[in-house]
Amino acid sequence: MLKIHFSGEDILRTRVAPAADPVWELVLSLHVLQGRNRDPLTSTWRRTVTRGLRQDVSSEQLRLLFALNPPRGYFPDFLTPYASVDGFEAGLEAVRSTPIELLQRDLTLVAADNQLPASASALARGDVATLRHLADSMEQYRSLAIGPYWSRIQSAVAADRTRRARALLDGGVEGLLASLRPRLRWDSGVLEVRDYPHSRELHLDGRGLLLVPSFFCAGTPVALLDPALPPVLVYPVDRLGGLATTDGEALAESSAGRESLAALLGRTRAAVLEASDDGCTTGEVARRLNISPAAASQHATVLRNAGLLVSHRDRNTVLHTLTPLGRAVLDA
Repeated sequence: MLKIHFSGEDILRTRVAPAADPVWELVLSLHVLQGRNRDPLTSTWRRTVTRGLRQDVSSEQLRLLFALNPPRGYFPDFLTPYASVDGFEAGLEAVRSTPIELLQRDLTLVAADNQLPASASALARGDVATLRHLADSMEQYRSLAIGPYWSRIQSAVAADRTRRARALLDGGVEGLLASLRPRLRWDSGVLEVRDYPHSRELHLDGRGLLLVPSFFCAGTPVALLDPALPPVLVYPVDRLGGLATTDGEALAESSAGRESLAALLGRTRAAVLEASDDGCTTGEVARRLNISPAAASQHATVLRNAGLLVSHRDRNTVLHTLTPLGRAVLDA
């Protein structure tokens, strides 16, 4: 179990990342790609990416990157720098600038349980060319495995951020932290990750916590090992139906979307879409529009099938929030 201890100052400094973190998504997707868990929401993505890697990228080019990211166990803290909160290029530049002492420590930890290629020795010495090659490999992998799916990843993270914003408005930061159940439990100033792979305690010491919602986080939230680094906790989001990847799937999804969008015509559904702008439960939609809860649920279902909103059940309520497509339709 991981226990994260908060002071009053830590609560004030806790926040949610402003968007999907491209470096965290890249690294965690490597674990999903190599893992044994055949999640149906990413199965087609795995097949497509695996095929693309075989055809377009030599295994030698990505060998070090894959070796540093085993499907289970520790992976280097330096591969997910705090700077990535400002975007992929900022994160990549931080990787290129990793201090030698951090490289040596992280690689020693990885090598304890995994066999690393010879290039890892050069990396541990701080060899500039090897560091640049590693960063280039991350860029190559991202273009194939993350870039084509980025809008879906962003949609899932944006929907989760809307949900957390509502929890924050309703209950403050403690309400935000409590909303992370069932994977995390907030109680008396301590945030617990119960299925964490080993027992550990993290004291924030007034630094606060950056919560990073992630599409490719496979179930158990992830924290950096080094307690001296800015505290980060990456947690999984609802994947909104997974990733459509093949041409056939994209065509089917497009056709289904057109059929659903055709069913959207009418003032009531437009009003439901507008009501969901800042997040709205089925009951709140019904009260605002003076319609029955059953009718509100039916209209929300049509909007959800069209990809315009996402619904998340929390106990006895269902919260509807806009996807980026839904917001674009509403703005238009």
